[in-house]
This record gives sequence, structure tokens and C-alpha cells, in this order.
Amino acid sequence: MTAQIEFRDVTLGYDRHPAVHHLDGEVASGALLAVIGPNGAGKSTLFRGLVGILKPLAGSIQTGGLDVKDVAYLPQTVDIDRSFPISVYDFVGTGLWRSTGFFGGMGREARDRIAHALAAVGLNGFENRPIGTLSGGQMQRMLFARVLLQDARLIVLDEPFNAIDAKTSADLLDLVKRWHAEKRTVLAALHDMELVRSHFPETLLLARGPVAWGSTADVLTAENLLEARRMCEAFDESAAACAVDDLPSRAA
Repeated sequence: MTAQIEFRDVTLGYDRHPAVHHLDGEVASGALLAVIGPNGAGKSTLFRGLVGILKPLAGSIQTGGLDVKDVAYLPQTVDIDRSFPISVYDFVGTGLWRSTGFFGGMGREARDRIAHALAAVGLNGFENRPIGTLSGGQMQRMLFARVLLQDARLIVLDEPFNAIDAKTSADLLDLVKRWHAEKRTVLAALHDMELVRSHFPETLLLARGPVAWGSTADVLTAENLLEARRMCEAFDESAAACAVDDLPSRAA
């Protein structure tokens, strides 16, 4: 199967301090991949590099020639400024900016698409609510509605099910399954191991560097999870951009 994403010896970080080391691998077009790891493992950093927010310190990330409009990114809710004075309707409508422009008018087709996206995530009646008044689950529904509007071939979700109720999680997971059925490539950073085991066929276990990558059943072993925790605990936060030999040894 054709690769949608290629990581070639990628190191990502901030101010020359690496947070993800020497990642090599490919994500097939149409894949549904969970990215897991302890807190501080580099999952969000990896996603910021993937969508172009963060430039690699070394190596490269290729996305099969996808244009920026073909990539949709759902950040963690903590990255959203909830005090910004914008309504749910207008926030979701930003998912259309690549086709309408920031100052483009909203025609009937665009308004219909926004209304459909809001209905798809169960936010009918919330159109005029300021985003700062939303609960955690409502915020996630709103972010998913914006991703729906982007209609992208590559979808990157950072903690999409974190701190939300079971009903919201199930509804949004149905959208992820729909995207997968439509042959879109979906990557999601997750913490819930049972959710990963039940719904994600492939998993990347990250701990500043790659620990295991492959079928979920093969990756989610007790040994691999323990190794990921050990690697994160051993990581030197003050390290400079590294060579391979600088990584913590995987020997016992």
C-alpha cells in the first residue's frame, strides 16, 4: 500500500532541545494509527511536526505530496484560547477558510455545510454560544465539527477523547471510524489502552524515541509499555540535538 507519511530519521524539539528522536517509519494511505506513550513522550511534538507547525531539527517528514488543505489538525483543548470572543458557529466556520479565505463571504453552501457539521456532532442550538461557555465534551464536539468541514485526506487528532464523557467519546469515535471507512489517513494520540486495543489496528508507542510500531496486539505488551516508561524517565531534558548514541540504552 502507498505510504501517506514517511518519517526519515526525524528529530523534533524546541530551542535545539529534542523531544522526539530519530523516528523512522511509514504510515500507509488510509491507515488508522494510534500514537501512545507516557506523559512527555513527545506525541504532541510529533503531531506539530507532522502538520508543519514545528520544523524538524534533523531528518524529514514527507506527506505524499499532500497540500496543506489536505491536512486537518485537531489540537488539545488546552491549546484553544477559550477567552477569545468567537461564537461556536464562527469557530467551526474557520474550517472553511482554505476555500473561502479569511475575509471571504459565507454563501448559502458554506452556511449549509456549517449547519450540517454542527448537526453531525450534536451541537444544534449552540451556534451563537461563545466558545468559552462550552463544557469539555462540547469543546471536543466543536473541534470535530471544524475537522469535518476541512474534508481532509490526512487527519491528525491530539488527545481527541481526553476528559470527556462516555457518550461524547462514543459519538466522536464513530466519526473517526467513518473517516477510516472513507480511506482517509487518521492518526490519534491516545491514553486509553482499551480503546486503542478495540478500535485501532496499528499503534506507534513513543517515548521520546520509538519503542515499538506495528499491529496493536504486538505493540501493547507489558514489556513494551514498561520500556516506554523507563525511556521517558531516563531522558535528559537539557540534552542538545542528539546523535543516535545519546538515546537511553534499551539494554536491561
